Amino acid sequence: MMWWTNSGWGTGEWFAMGSMMLVFWGAVLGGAFWVVRQGAMTRRTGTRSHAIDGADALLAQRFARGEIDEAQFTRARALLHATDAH
Repeated sequence: MMWWTNSGWGTGEWFAMGSMMLVFWGAVLGGAFWVVRQGAMTRRTGTRSHAIDGADALLAQRFARGEIDEAQFTRARALLHATDAH
């Protein structure tokens, strides 16, 4: 029984195995990074949307109480929603 003959792995097989491990761990880390990034973007978008809704409601209340007129309400609302698009 001689293990050092042709029955063992050669240089090519070791290189392929090492390369595939790098690809595997790169995919795992890349997938984890993508999931975390998507979660952060979803949270950020949700918070911004909630803030816009609150500001819009506040503008409507001020208009209803007569603190601002229709022109001011329309202009402020347009500015608020224009900022939302960026």
